[in-house]
Amino acid sequence: MTPTLSPNTQAILLVTAPLIAGRGNSSSDLLSPGEYKHLVRRLREIQRQPADLLSPSAADLIHDCQPVVDETRLQRLLGRGFLLSQVVERWQSRAIWVVSRADANYPRRLKAQLREDAPAVLYGCGDTSLLESGGLAVVGSRDVNDTLIAYTKNVGRLAANAGKTIVSGGARGIDQAAMLGALEQGGKVIGVLADSLEKGAMNRENRNVLINGQLVLISSYDPSAGFNVGNAMRRNRLIYALADTSLVVNSDFNKGGTWAGATEQLDKLHMVPVYVRSTGETSAGLEALRKKGAVPWPDPQDVDELNEVFNAATSGAVLAGPSLLSIDLPADAVSGATPEIGSDVQSIPKPAMESPPSVSIVQEAPSVAEPSDTHILPIAEELEGHPESREALVQAPNGPADALSAAAREAFRQLLIAPMKDIEVAAALDISTTQAKMWLQRFVDEGVLEKRKKPNVYITKQFRLF
Repeated sequence: MTPTLSPNTQAILLVTAPLIAGRGNSSSDLLSPGEYKHLVRRLREIQRQPADLLSPSAADLIHDCQPVVDETRLQRLLGRGFLLSQVVERWQSRAIWVVSRADANYPRRLKAQLREDAPAVLYGCGDTSLLESGGLAVVGSRDVNDTLIAYTKNVGRLAANAGKTIVSGGARGIDQAAMLGALEQGGKVIGVLADSLEKGAMNRENRNVLINGQLVLISSYDPSAGFNVGNAMRRNRLIYALADTSLVVNSDFNKGGTWAGATEQLDKLHMVPVYVRSTGETSAGLEALRKKGAVPWPDPQDVDELNEVFNAATSGAVLAGPSLLSIDLPADAVSGATPEIGSDVQSIPKPAMESPPSVSIVQEAPSVAEPSDTHILPIAEELEGHPESREALVQAPNGPADALSAAAREAFRQLLIAPMKDIEVAAALDISTTQAKMWLQRFVDEGVLEKRKKPNVYITKQFRLF
């Protein structure tokens, strides 16, 4: 992330961010996430982007946005330029970077997993490359005993030894223990904070690990914002979205942020597998999560065993039930089109205009359509005369599972006429990255797709007739 804000980011900050310069309160005029989403959609409709709201000829554009945002209100928000310059200077003096969803360097994982619900603005401090590393999300309640703290630190140490990043929320208790365990072992950590990023960035105990690239702290809330229960709940999905798999060490039943975040994954989002601690004293919360579909943590004891957990997670092997089959194929995916994912910038032809807060690691702390027979014919024709490839040909569907496979196979074939990464496939088909990886590996094994390295991309396998 560069210290200079892009014009798009400046505009997005002006309409969505409180711009707290030390003291001060959030503006009641700020666009809510839902309102901002409507504004972005309106700008796309008229083939414009947020930066155009700051152009000399912005008056007409602001008027054109009247159906979704009151014109006077939008003008008032965009007129906070001086306040923005003050707060940007403050952020830069504390090594805090800012990136918006309209920027190319916004974390791809968040865009792919959360799409339009990815935060409009992300604040952070530390090495941004860690945000694309995946890893193990470790979450749990604040109030836990010494036994669970020791257990969780060991999980963090093992992740560090395996070269896996720990993703957590920085709160007292389980979050801190996992993060500290990894950092003490020389590992890497992503801290997703609900408040007080500025304090975390300035904390002396964090400085060395921030500077040497072991730690990155991020927040979707103003760096000076204090603790807010709603913010703490909402940030949970960011923790899961940045990870490859997750472990719930402890959870209350039907209350608290840990419960809310885990149940959202199990009931709705299905972004990564949700494991729950399987050793020691259990709890009503953990048992209830298991009934919802969470998987007992296999309690790996060495690097090889932990890598097996990650391999199972990324292949989709641990996701039981309908989540593996929930491949709702949009029409544009089947046609091979790649829809825009969570971006606030419309591709346009020229000439377009473009508990108490604390944040340190020791701180206080969210039906597939029935396929037709023609879905199989193109592959069959290509394989004709190639006995070595015939085992890749799957017979016409005889039941729901076969029908699903046939529909998915054809969608992936057509989508991957051009090479794409797994995360891009997930976004294009509106499924989780875990689901995409499972299908991709399956079709690679069948010989339908080809996996290429450097970079790691997938493409429809071409068969030639001789």
